[in-house]
Amino acid sequence: MSGDQPLPGGEPVPEEADETGFQETPDTCGAYPRLTEDQTARLAEHGQRRSMAPNDVLIQEGERCETFFVVLSGTVAVVEDYGTPEEHVLRVHGPGRFIGELGLLHGQVAFYTAVAREPGEVLVVSLDQLRHLVSQDPTIGDVVLRACLGRRALLVGQGAGFRIIGSRYSPDTRRLREFAIRNRLPHRWIDLETDEEAEDLLRRFGVGPEETPLVIWRDTTLLRNPSNADLARLIGLPSLPAGNRHGDVLIVGSGPAGLAAAVYAASEGLSTTVVEAMAAGGQAGTSSRIENLLGFPAGISGAELTERAVLQAGKFDARISIPVEATGLHPKDEDHYVVAFADGSEIAARAVVLATGARYRRLQVPGIERLEGTSVHYSATVYEAQQCRTDPVAVVGGGNSAGQAVLFLAGYAPKVCLLVRGPSLEANMSRYLVDQVERHPRVEVMLHTEVTEVIGQEVLEELDVVDNRTGGHRRLAVGGLFVFTGADPHTEWLAGIIALDSRGFVLTGPEAQEACAHPEAWHGRGRPCMTLETSLPGVFAVGDVRSGSVKRVASAAGEGAMAIHFVHRHLGHSAAPGTTGTSVAAGGSDASPRTRHKESAWLA
Repeated sequence: MSGDQPLPGGEPVPEEADETGFQETPDTCGAYPRLTEDQTARLAEHGQRRSMAPNDVLIQEGERCETFFVVLSGTVAVVEDYGTPEEHVLRVHGPGRFIGELGLLHGQVAFYTAVAREPGEVLVVSLDQLRHLVSQDPTIGDVVLRACLGRRALLVGQGAGFRIIGSRYSPDTRRLREFAIRNRLPHRWIDLETDEEAEDLLRRFGVGPEETPLVIWRDTTLLRNPSNADLARLIGLPSLPAGNRHGDVLIVGSGPAGLAAAVYAASEGLSTTVVEAMAAGGQAGTSSRIENLLGFPAGISGAELTERAVLQAGKFDARISIPVEATGLHPKDEDHYVVAFADGSEIAARAVVLATGARYRRLQVPGIERLEGTSVHYSATVYEAQQCRTDPVAVVGGGNSAGQAVLFLAGYAPKVCLLVRGPSLEANMSRYLVDQVERHPRVEVMLHTEVTEVIGQEVLEELDVVDNRTGGHRRLAVGGLFVFTGADPHTEWLAGIIALDSRGFVLTGPEAQEACAHPEAWHGRGRPCMTLETSLPGVFAVGDVRSGSVKRVASAAGEGAMAIHFVHRHLGHSAAPGTTGTSVAAGGSDASPRTRHKESAWLA
């Protein structure tokens, strides 16, 4: 078994020998912190001590994580492919360290086996108690959450987890890879076109290339071209709630707007369900660092912001289900709407919040389609960045997302070319980003520049770009292309149901009521359309999907929170600031609503 363990960047680091002679993996970027005595004592108030003997298995790969372990004495190895010829140690933890990564907080299955290397003692804390402590104790919460995020990134970088075998030219392969990447699921892609291991695996499992893509895990589970939902169930991502599918609020989409709505709705006593077609966090979840978000002076990654919001929503019993794609919306009766999903299921709710966001617009140039998902990307996360260590890359776009991607990629690639079709960065990019981009020694800004062709058969080799002032062409030798050229709303399923603007974004407030194709829906309401309300009473739109919204994380979260104020008004009761709402589901009554006085006119 290998002694040295790779960092996220792929370089091995020496391990530290403890007093027993076993080598403990050193801490890297806060991924393996050692708890203080006070923190361990705090956890001990909610757990039990348990002795362990050599080879005792604490966590089994492929089984759902149910317990949080703190090593009190002895050492524990984190192993992949335990008990097989491919078994290898990922890391070793000694006293003061804890065992677990991101999947532990979400109830996913484990991507590794944790096994005792020598006699010792561990502290055992239940998952419910851990979630409670993470949400209530900021000291423990910060340490555990940052470590879990860091460990998930390391698992990703090490190629742990399941394997996806498929051709780079296959749309289904790209679909599965995108789903795994967006949900930060540890996996390794084996390209059917170039990887020799692919042929060996196909022979071992007795399948032909025409049956790919395949998902293989632990050499015991094989899925032939699974749906995203099939892959989600294998890993343990949360599915739709069983049984009675009625509730107070259904939130469609889980970006910052949707998650904020979930936190406020659930915390105020409304029974809340969130459905998401791809991955929690939306586009913000793919941001490498958000530096202009109030309350985070050092910035925060989109992944960490998402995980904190998901945990916070779960703390108040909001249910989040992934992947669930909404396909229809219609009134059920005077008090409920029904949202239909691609799998044929439905959920009824007294109010619906649309937070589906917008998707980055795909670049339409010759040669690009065959390289999407391999050398052409529409997000910049650690998955993509790790492929960019040897060759220059190009980023297309002039907004904040492009600026954040450039700075992130410049930490990996030897050179980053930012291609902007306009005359300056200042038009669409925040000043703080402009300053950093222009000062970075590995970044070249190319204004008045557009991509006209993507060149390369198996991987990107060159871009043909044109100066839109002179018409002159040139070739750029790059190994990756990252595209951030504006976004289109995900509202195809709402066309003809609610009022949309000319670009497909959802109209709200007075504009929505004026454009309403079914004015009878407002008869007898005794009130006008509220600020975030769509042309259907009780259906609200927040965040990037809303026409006229400010495309910023803070404003999206603010709209999500505000929408719940309007939901209370729609349901006939009001939640005063700092109090919980009087929900019918929570035992309240619509007959005696609490009202606010001197309400701001723009909230009407």
